[in-house]
Amino acid sequence: MKATFTTICYTFFLLLVTTVMTLAQTGGSISGVVKTSDGSPASFVNVGLKEARKGTVTAEDGSFTLKNIAPGSYTLRITFVGLQPQDQSVTVSAGRTTTANFSLVESASQLDEVEVTGSNKVVSVGKAGLAPLDLPQMTGIVSNVVIENQQISRLGDAIRNVSGVALTQQRGGVAETFTARGYSIGIAGGAGSIFKNGVISNTNGFPEASTLESVEVLKGASSLLYGNVSGGMIINLVTKKPRFDFGGEVQMRVGSFGLYKPIVDIYGPIAKNLAFRVVGTYERSNSYRDVVKTDRVYVNPSLQYNLGSKTTILLQGDYLKSNLTPDFGVGSLNLNQDAVIPDVPRSRFINVAWAYNNLDQKSGSVTVNHSFNDNWKLTAIGAAQQTNVTAFGTGVPNNNIAANGDWNRTLSRTLTTENNATGQVNLTGRFNTGKIAHQVLVGADLVAVTNISNSFTITNNGTTVTTYDKFNILNPSLYPEQTYIPNADVVARTTAPSLRNGVYIQDLIALSDKFKVLAGVRWSSQKTLQTTILNQMTGVETRGPAVDKTDAAFSPKFALIYQPTRTTSTYVSYANNFNINTGVDIYGATLSPSIVDQYELGIKNDLFGGRVSANASVYRIQNSNLALTALTKADGSPNTDTNVKEFTGQTTSDGFEVDINASLSKNFYFITGYAYNYIRYTKTAQTTGAFIEGERLTNSPAHTANATIFYTFDLPKLRGLKLGASAFYTGARNGGNNNTYGQTPAFSRLIPLTGFTTIDLTAGYGYRAVSLLVKLSNITNELNYLIHDRYSIMPIPPRQLTATLGYKF
Repeated sequence: MKATFTTICYTFFLLLVTTVMTLAQTGGSISGVVKTSDGSPASFVNVGLKEARKGTVTAEDGSFTLKNIAPGSYTLRITFVGLQPQDQSVTVSAGRTTTANFSLVESASQLDEVEVTGSNKVVSVGKAGLAPLDLPQMTGIVSNVVIENQQISRLGDAIRNVSGVALTQQRGGVAETFTARGYSIGIAGGAGSIFKNGVISNTNGFPEASTLESVEVLKGASSLLYGNVSGGMIINLVTKKPRFDFGGEVQMRVGSFGLYKPIVDIYGPIAKNLAFRVVGTYERSNSYRDVVKTDRVYVNPSLQYNLGSKTTILLQGDYLKSNLTPDFGVGSLNLNQDAVIPDVPRSRFINVAWAYNNLDQKSGSVTVNHSFNDNWKLTAIGAAQQTNVTAFGTGVPNNNIAANGDWNRTLSRTLTTENNATGQVNLTGRFNTGKIAHQVLVGADLVAVTNISNSFTITNNGTTVTTYDKFNILNPSLYPEQTYIPNADVVARTTAPSLRNGVYIQDLIALSDKFKVLAGVRWSSQKTLQTTILNQMTGVETRGPAVDKTDAAFSPKFALIYQPTRTTSTYVSYANNFNINTGVDIYGATLSPSIVDQYELGIKNDLFGGRVSANASVYRIQNSNLALTALTKADGSPNTDTNVKEFTGQTTSDGFEVDINASLSKNFYFITGYAYNYIRYTKTAQTTGAFIEGERLTNSPAHTANATIFYTFDLPKLRGLKLGASAFYTGARNGGNNNTYGQTPAFSRLIPLTGFTTIDLTAGYGYRAVSLLVKLSNITNELNYLIHDRYSIMPIPPRQLTATLGYKF
């Protein structure tokens, strides 16, 4: 079966290559460029013919092409969110290309201001440049306008604006974990699902969100494009790019708990074909949590060089220095083996007062875009990132706090480095075979990751520290608190390299104006190399117990798309993801990846010239090969080794998502969404070690909802006044850990959490180049928790005030 599938995949690839070489065109075509009033390219603008179902969106350079148009006279219309449509009469002749250029009244900066919801934009993380109505997958974009209006600094606050996406965990107060469609994604760069400008990124220490151009979310299975990623979603952080018109903005943000944050953004031309941009911020603040402090510096410089009219070279770098106080929240009481959240103030801090977590992160990338002609484009990306973390504080309070609040605190020292290197090449093109139009993507990528970790001995005056002190989380003054900082000496360094690569091909085939097919396949290989361990005391290097392990998988995607009108698209799709498994089977062989199947049915609407989008989807994601501890060994005897597994489990995730985004004018927009998800264990052996059938997986809210509305007055007496409101709902969910049959001891490992809603109100005023925004967040002072496992139990922020004063030039 595997050989047959491989043959089909290669045959599909060869057929596409053959059709590219034998493509033919009929009719005429229309090409042109859309620019802003200051000469900048207007990207992602809708272009269509009023008399025919032909349409596209402009590329990043503002260019567009409509092909295979019957000869005749037409009205060419361009539309963009928040702008009035523009029309131009054109005449098409057989075998000829008609040129039609547009110049918008708005400048590039004004275009950015009206581009609010992002509902009609192409997500760059999709690689193929498919128009939103042609992409059989739910997406979400949080634009810079939304980020600024909501005064967002953290990624977790940004992604709440995307339906079905929730911030569910904060690990030790230094990292965020997000959930979509029942699946979580976190900080790991090498095997993670968070990207920056399309390449894998480690997000430890909280990525800086206030300076981003946008945040893109591609929901559902994305293995075709990126290999071993979450089945729930991938997130792409898009940094600001250089511009050839001089300008910028300086801001000062202040807020509750001593927040002090200047933000600078400067851009402009250096030469005719060379432009720059420098974005940076400094942040210093205390917290609603006692003792907790933040001290951060972020800088993002970039250069763009236009090598002629067809090639651009973009150099980007960023540097983040983030010094945070590690924080496990309020902890949990071990009450008859159940983890119970204590009734303590939201501010209660349980780590040692001198604890620290310092991150130093550097990254750089070069992106080369070359257009061979109006139809074919090559993109090559090379990137590298290094993340260094040094931390010291208490060990995790993992259900080892007594019912009376007593906790014998141990210590933990961390020193880690993660080095990522990425290479990526994508070729996109449009062509016709007779009357059938194709939009093809062919690409390959490579990611090399090396993780370096150190182990320590912790001593004080030559004596090993096993217990630092006794602390009571209910009454911190009950025992004298130790203040000394012991010595931590490195005893061993472990190096763990891995390599993942893949090749992929995808084709959007337009069989007619209304029927389209998207088909593609990826082959992925992920190799985990044996670790090396260096004894720092003796200098002797040894190999880890595990051997090199290589996993490979095919990831197909297939979708049928029906577009009854130019503004409506329906689709049904199949795609899969794969999960890498650890452990061995009963015969000692390493486990193959688990294939996760996804089925989705959706409808997308792009209404009123792109001013309103209304999208909905239903889906089922099923992992029929969940690896669980094997019941017996190969000889039939009972198995007690949790590393010996078999594919006997299953999880199923069913859900529904809907979002409506609108930018009804330059002054008024709203974003709203709702999602339901039910992920649970659906097949288990009901024996010791198996998960409980029907139990919902942890950190997966049943319901999530979001709504944001902003309006800027134009009336003479109120001109410049801005009012806004946002509400975010996270439904009931389980924290902690899932239960298993026959678990010992026999207590529930779940921590049930109720749903909660936070409401933010914003008021602002702008006069010429000066603006002021003031936000009161969580106005009802709602209290709830974000839980990681059974130890990091973080109260959500209370009512806070934030204000930003800005000046644009």
